[in-house]
Amino acid sequence: MPRSVNSVAKRARRKKVLKQAKGYFGRRKNVWTVAKNAVEKGMQYSYRDRKQKKREFRALWIQRINAGVREYDLSYSKFMHGLSEKGIEINRKVLADLAMNNPEAFKAIVDQVK
Repeated sequence: MPRSVNSVAKRARRKKVLKQAKGYFGRRKNVWTVAKNAVEKGMQYSYRDRKQKKREFRALWIQRINAGVREYDLSYSKFMHGLSEKGIEINRKVLADLAMNNPEAFKAIVDQVK
């Protein structure tokens, strides 16, 4: 009995990976073995960095809030504690945006906390 090979599925898998490798430089975009490795590594990076992105943005928001609050002689931790005591539920993303783009509104919040 002859050996059965499903070339159609094999070709489809390879086309899928080579399509994902579109835009890569050199052999990474058109040589199967190189492209497969590059795409797999890229997927690992993208999975990892979706988590890191959240961490990095939270850290950025905290830095911006801290910089905004320091102008009014408060520290970030005291400001956040004051917010929770007053029952003001605004997330860090919005607070950071207010601190940068709308200083009057941010000052009003800081005055409530003080």
